[in-house]
Amino acid sequence: MAASGSTAARRAAPPAAEWRRKLGILLRVVAAIGGGYALAALAATAAALALPMQRADAVLTGMLASFAVYCGAVVWVFAARDALRAWLGILLPAALLAGIAFLAQGWVAP
Repeated sequence: MAASGSTAARRAAPPAAEWRRKLGILLRVVAAIGGGYALAALAATAAALALPMQRADAVLTGMLASFAVYCGAVVWVFAARDALRAWLGILLPAALLAGIAFLAQGWVAP
């Protein structure tokens, strides 16, 4: 029996293309695990510092919201077109949340 066209093309892929595909997957996994965790932690910190409510309520709200942020970050990383867009989708919101946390830190009374 003859092999289908897609199977034959997949087997005949050059080693460089296979290496690039595996590197892209590795970069996405690192972005999902490490970048998602950092993004969730920054979201929790920014919410705890910036929300206008009692400190304990703001911390609890930020921590609960961080689970949704982490889940969304993981989904985003694997839905992005390539690893560069995945990392940009993690780093840009992380920079924004870090700025919010930095600015809110000066507004909160000790």
